[in-house]
Amino acid sequence: MGRAEERRARQRGGHRAAPKTRRSSSAAGTDATDSKGGKSAKDGKSFIRRLFTWKKILGTFLGFCLLGIGAFIVLYMMISIPAGNADAKLQSNVYKYSDGSVLTRQGTVNRENVDLSQVPKAVQQTFVAAENKTFYSDAGVDLKGTARGLLNTLSGKGAQGGSTITQQYVKNYYLTQDQTVTRKLKEMVISLKLDREKSKDYILAGYINTSYYGRGAYGIQAAAQAYYRVDAKDLSVEQGAYLAALLQAPNQYDWAIASDTGKKLVQARWNYVLDNMVGQDWLSATKREAMKFPVPKAPKAEAGMEGQVGYMVTAANAALEKQLISSGQASNTTEADALVRAGGWTITLNIDKKKQAQLEKSVKSQLTSKLDAKKRKVDGNVQPGAVSVNPKTGAVVAMYGGAGYTEHYQNNATRADYQPASTFKPVILAAALADEAKTQSGKTITTNTLYDGTSKRPVVGSDIAFAPENEDDTNYGQVTVQTAMNKSINSVFAQLGVDVGMDKVMKTAGELGMDTGDLKAVPAQTLGTMGASPMEMAGVYATFDNHGKKVTPAIIKSVAHNTRTVKMPNPIGAQVISVQAADTVTSVLTGVVDDGTAKVSVAENSKRDGQQVAGKTGTSDNNKSAWFTGYTPDLVTSVGLFGEKKGVGTQVPLTGATGLITAGGGRINGGGYPAQIWATYMFGVTKANGKFDLDTDQGAAVQPTYTPSQTPSQTPSETPSETPSETPSETPSESPSQSESQTPSQTPSQTPTTSAPSTPTDDNSDIPFDQLGQ
Repeated sequence: MGRAEERRARQRGGHRAAPKTRRSSSAAGTDATDSKGGKSAKDGKSFIRRLFTWKKILGTFLGFCLLGIGAFIVLYMMISIPAGNADAKLQSNVYKYSDGSVLTRQGTVNRENVDLSQVPKAVQQTFVAAENKTFYSDAGVDLKGTARGLLNTLSGKGAQGGSTITQQYVKNYYLTQDQTVTRKLKEMVISLKLDREKSKDYILAGYINTSYYGRGAYGIQAAAQAYYRVDAKDLSVEQGAYLAALLQAPNQYDWAIASDTGKKLVQARWNYVLDNMVGQDWLSATKREAMKFPVPKAPKAEAGMEGQVGYMVTAANAALEKQLISSGQASNTTEADALVRAGGWTITLNIDKKKQAQLEKSVKSQLTSKLDAKKRKVDGNVQPGAVSVNPKTGAVVAMYGGAGYTEHYQNNATRADYQPASTFKPVILAAALADEAKTQSGKTITTNTLYDGTSKRPVVGSDIAFAPENEDDTNYGQVTVQTAMNKSINSVFAQLGVDVGMDKVMKTAGELGMDTGDLKAVPAQTLGTMGASPMEMAGVYATFDNHGKKVTPAIIKSVAHNTRTVKMPNPIGAQVISVQAADTVTSVLTGVVDDGTAKVSVAENSKRDGQQVAGKTGTSDNNKSAWFTGYTPDLVTSVGLFGEKKGVGTQVPLTGATGLITAGGGRINGGGYPAQIWATYMFGVTKANGKFDLDTDQGAAVQPTYTPSQTPSQTPSETPSETPSETPSETPSESPSQSESQTPSQTPSQTPTTSAPSTPTDDNSDIPFDQLGQ
C-alpha cells in the first residue's frame, strides 16, 4: 500500500475513534476522578436512603395517627354533653341615638317548643332532605366537612357547609357560634356522644325547635305562625319545605324582604328540598310535580319596632352582621344573625334625633298627608324612602324607611330594586372628567362641550344600537353638557356614556359606591336602569360633596358587648376620583337646582336661606320611581318615591298619586314631591348661606349657564323634527350669548305619557297647584 493510500485510510478512521493514546489518557483521567469523588457521592446517596426508608416513613405516619387517636380519646373522655344554654344566653340589645338617649330595646325570644309527634312526618323529612340526607344512618358527624371547617378556621377563611343536623343542633343549643378550633372540636365530640346516647327523633326535634327562621322566630312553631299563621301540626309539605329552605339564609330568603335574586335562590332551594325527598322515596314524583311554591304571608308587627324605629334597628343589625363576617367572628349571615340576636349588644346609631324628627315631619307635610287610598287606589302604592348623610364623617343622621315598620316591612331607604333613573347621570359626567375622556372627534370633554340633544338620536360609536327618547320626545338641538344636565337630556348622556366608554362608566360607578358587580356595560345603563337604594345614592353624592374621597354611609356610630369586641369600619375611604372632577360635578349640579329640573321646588323654595345646593332629579321607566338626590356643603340627602302595589309588592306606576298633579297626565317626577320633601327637610336643618369650596373652573357654580339659541320642539311622532346628525357636535361656543334662553319652552301634554318604556323624565310638571311658588 502506498503512502497516499495509508494517509486516506487514517483520515477515514480518525472520525470514528480517537487514537489509543488519547483514549487511554481520557480513561485515566476518569478513573482518577472516580477515585477522588466517587466515594463522597455514594456516601451522600446512602445517607438519604437511610434517612427516608419506607419503614421510617410508615412508622412516622403510624406514630402521628396513634397520637391523633390518643388525643381524640382523651378529648372524648374529658368532654361531656353540657346543659343547654341557648335560652340562658339570650339577652337584650340596647339601641341608642347618637346623643346616647335610648331608641329602643330588643330581646324577647319568640320560641315555643313542640313535640316531634306534633309535626307531620313529611314536614320532618323536609328538614332532613334540606340539610342532611344521611341523617338517619350517619354517626352524627361529617368527618370530611368537619376537617374542612377546621382547616378553614386555622387558615382564617371561616367555616363552610358540611355540618350534619346533629352538629348544627349541638352548635345552636349547647355551644356558641364562635369560629374557633376548640369550639369545632367540642362540637364534633358532643355530636358523637349525643348520637350514641339519644334517638334520632330527639335530635331532630331539638334541631327544628332551636333553629332560627327569621322574623324573630326561633323553632318551627314560631316560624309556622310567623310565615303562614298556622300551627306546626297544620303545615303542608310545601310550607315545610320553605321553612327548611329558610334555615340556610333566613333574612335573604324571607319573601317579604327578599330581593329578586333572593326570591330566585329560595325557590331553587325549595325545589332542591322537594327533589331530594323524591330521591329518598319520601315523596312521589306525581305529588311533587303538582306542588306550587307557597308564598308566605306578610310579617306581624314586633313590639318596640313601630314607626321608623324598626327600620333603624334592622339597618343597624344588618351593618353589625356584615362587620361580624368581615372580622371573622361569623362565617355567614345565619351565624352573624344568631350572634346579634343572642343579645348583650349596646349599639349607638349615628341618627340625630332632631334631624330624624324633621325628616319625618317633611315627608308627612309634603306627601303622606296628601295621600288617600280610599279615594285613589294609586295612593296606597306610594312608598317613600330617604337617607341623610354627613359627607365629612359618613354618618347616617336621618332615615325614612316607609309608613312604619309594622305596616310596611320593607325598608325603602335601603331597598335597591328600583331604578335611580337620571340621578345616575352625574356618575357618567364624573367618569368623563376623571378619565379626561374625548368625544368621537377626539376633543376632550368639558362642561361646555356641545352635543346634539335631538330625541331618539342614534348614538355613534357603539356596537349596540341605541337611540333613547327624551322626555316628552323633546328635541333640544345643540346643547352644552351643562345644559344637558340641567334639562336631563337622555340623548346627550347616552352619547356621552359611549364616548367615555361604558366599561369606564360602570367602573367609576363601582368606585363611587354603587353595586355594579353583575351589571353589563351597555349604553342603556346611561338612563339609570340598574337598581339602587337611597342609601347607595346618598353615598355616591356624598363622595362628590367630599371632593372625591369615598363616603360609605354608616348607620352605626359605635358598638359595645360584654364579651366581644367589634370595630366598625371607617366610613371615609380613599380618593376615588380627583378633587377637580368631583368639584366640577358639584358645580354642574348647582345648575340643575338654579336653572333646571329642581328650580321651582328647591331654588325658589321660600324656606331656602342662602344655601348653595347641588342635586339631580330622576324619574324612571313608566313612572315607577321618582328621585331627588342633592346636597349642601354640610349634608347630603337622597329621597325616592317607589310605586309598589299594596299587598303584592310588584312595581307599579306612581302616576296620578295625590290627585293634585294637573300636568303630564298626573306623572310624578323627581322635581316634584321628592324635591319638595328634600327642600323642606334640608332647609330646616342646614346652615344658612352655606357655600361650596370648589377647586374647578367649570360648571354653573363658576360659569354662567347658557343654552344655544335654538327653541326645543316636541315631536310626538316617531320621526324627529330634525334629521339627527351622524356625528355629535362637541365644539363649545367661544363666546356664548348671555341673552339666550335658559329654559326650553315646553307644553306638557294633558294626557298620560306614551313615551318608550326606557325614557326617564325629570321636569317640574308634577308640582301640585297648591305648591307652586313655594
